[in-house]
Amino acid sequence: MTRCAFVIAAVLLAATACSPSRDFHGYVVDEAIPADVEPGVATRSSVLADLGSPSTKSAFDDNTWIYMSTTRERFAYFNPRVAERSVVAIRFDDEDVVDEVLTYDQDDGRVISYAARETATRGRELGLLEQLFGTVGQVVLPPTDERTPGNPTGRQ
Repeated sequence: MTRCAFVIAAVLLAATACSPSRDFHGYVVDEAIPADVEPGVATRSSVLADLGSPSTKSAFDDNTWIYMSTTRERFAYFNPRVAERSVVAIRFDDEDVVDEVLTYDQDDGRVISYAARETATRGRELGLLEQLFGTVGQVVLPPTDERTPGNPTGRQ
């Protein structure tokens, strides 16, 4: 009887490991979808009432609100992968009316390669032996009290 229960538990455990777990990050759509905002009709206050606060605002322009959401799936012990990504940028004109709605997905993303150069710093570089044995033989004196410069404890 116990062997049968063990086998059933092992099979159930293996079956649950194969089902993916999903993680949701960013803006979660409730009732209104950011991509359904109508340019020329919606205003900043109506977008705020329908969608709520944006995920972020543009760093270069306060008139652009960005709603981002990402769904990731993880199978068993593998690294998570992005299953779905949505970025909606809503741009307002000077009268706070929606001027443009831009929608991007994960296919619009680009991989950015960073420069591998290092910025030179001032000073000298220490070798391995200098780092290990650089303080050998140096005597560190305890701080002295200003009132009694010859007495390191400061007591009279």
